Amino acid sequence: MSESYEGKQRVGIDVHRRRSVLVRMSETGEKLEATRISNDPDRLREVMSRAGDAPEVVLEACYGWYWAADTLAELGATVHLAHPLGVQAYAHRRVKNDERDAADLADLLRMGRLPEAWIAPPAVRELRDLVPHRAKLVALRVSLKNQVHAVLAAAGVPVAMSDVFGLEGSKLLDRVSLATTQRARVDSARRLIDMLDVEIDTFTNLAAGRLRADPGYLAVQTIPGIGPILALTPTGRKRG
Repeated sequence: MSESYEGKQRVGIDVHRRRSVLVRMSETGEKLEATRISNDPDRLREVMSRAGDAPEVVLEACYGWYWAADTLAELGATVHLAHPLGVQAYAHRRVKNDERDAADLADLLRMGRLPEAWIAPPAVRELRDLVPHRAKLVALRVSLKNQVHAVLAAAGVPVAMSDVFGLEGSKLLDRVSLATTQRARVDSARRLIDMLDVEIDTFTNLAAGRLRADPGYLAVQTIPGIGPILALTPTGRKRG
């Protein structure tokens, strides 16, 4: 049946970290093939070569789906992204395995009942990755600065300036008398903060460069108190 079938095919893919399961299905719901592959674009192309012209393919919006969606689009398939919340009901089936999950996705697509999520194009996905990564770097820097403040407080060191990491604050950190372990912690945190400053600047410039002419990015900055850096978060994370 699989080799002789010439109608339009629906393909459900259950994507995992290292391997994925594909189920090819006819228009009437007959299973044409079920196979497990390693997560490799060439292996996916090999299986999809048996899916006929312009197949419709569905995969769930879960960990690591980008590579599969991009490969399928290159092959000319119509790609659908299942919304995880919309297919949660299937998580409570008595019989649950990867092949069944892939078949259920194909069935939902075939019957027109698939809850879909938007597939952001690569440029938008890249921006969505840049902005959260920058936010994580900033959070790491804040944590390190808090550790320095904690050491100073434990040592009973008064801090008169508003920014202990500014010019005057750095002079204080250089000359203050601390116990050996406290000095080691402060010096270590300061070295890491300097490294993070470079990385944060790099990702700030990357994200801002991509958004420089974006209408949403420019519009957000018309709100009092929001500048080019703060505008990155709502624009970059919610873009699209």
